[in-house]
Amino acid sequence: MIESSDFQNRKIALDHGGGHMPALGFGTLIPDGATTTRATRDALAAGYRHFDCAERYRNEREVGEALRAGVAVQGIAREDLFVTTKMWNNNHRPERVGPAFEASRNRLGLDYLDLHLIHTPFAFQPGDEQDPRDENGDVIYDKGVTLLDTWRAMEDLVDHGRCRAIGLSDILLDELQSLYEEARIKPAAVQIEAHPYLPETELLQFCEKKGIVFLAYAPLGHGIRPGPLEDPVVTRIAARIGKTPAQVLLAWAVQRGGALLTTPKSAARAHENFDISALPADAFDEINRIETRQRYNQVVETGSGGFLPQRT
Repeated sequence: MIESSDFQNRKIALDHGGGHMPALGFGTLIPDGATTTRATRDALAAGYRHFDCAERYRNEREVGEALRAGVAVQGIAREDLFVTTKMWNNNHRPERVGPAFEASRNRLGLDYLDLHLIHTPFAFQPGDEQDPRDENGDVIYDKGVTLLDTWRAMEDLVDHGRCRAIGLSDILLDELQSLYEEARIKPAAVQIEAHPYLPETELLQFCEKKGIVFLAYAPLGHGIRPGPLEDPVVTRIAARIGKTPAQVLLAWAVQRGGALLTTPKSAARAHENFDISALPADAFDEINRIETRQRYNQVVETGSGGFLPQRT
């Protein structure tokens, strides 16, 4: 358990790669381009320096423009930012990994990326279609490539200095263990849905043992109600310590020893989500004892995730 109360400035060293990941990250899964730009600039102004993107979100260009504009206004150095993006399932073939990475980097308008992730372990039919389906509406998977094949191509990106570290998202513990043993360059981070209703404790422990950053997305349970935000344990602690339920959940996520991502879409919410500090030990332990279990995003089962923006 992390005891330091300075969560706003906490950074986690990437043992497998370079640099330090700020514990508080801003996720860019936002369906509207204008909202993406505004929310990204608001997050930067609130103090966020960790930004998580993905080609699947179809808004890397807007995120990059917002970061450059915000950095220019605030005089922030590129080295003070930590920017991640993720490669989608239709680009798992090794010959597609490099071009997909460069396309993302160019859309973001950055010279380098701090972290590049395989968005899911599932390979889809290669091509320009992100969501290939057959005549029955079923996803068309690519059986001609393994996750290790894709990972070897990701390792080449690091070898050639195109990104500083690599990792995975939406991967289960068994798959991660297998890949870790085979990998020449070990995963620097794993991004996974995690909150008190889905603590992923075994995965967290494996990451701690192997020097992998555990990066929780949906730490508020995707904001779904009823959910962790309305859990009686969380609301009772929030009232007792004078914080909001969201701040309690976010503090718990960092206090476990990992990093997190939230997607505040207003300046006020960005400041609220950034204004967190350590919970009293008894409150932290009480949240750990919550027994409700619920996964909100089934992407780990199919590779076809929910909660994706619809762009026209």
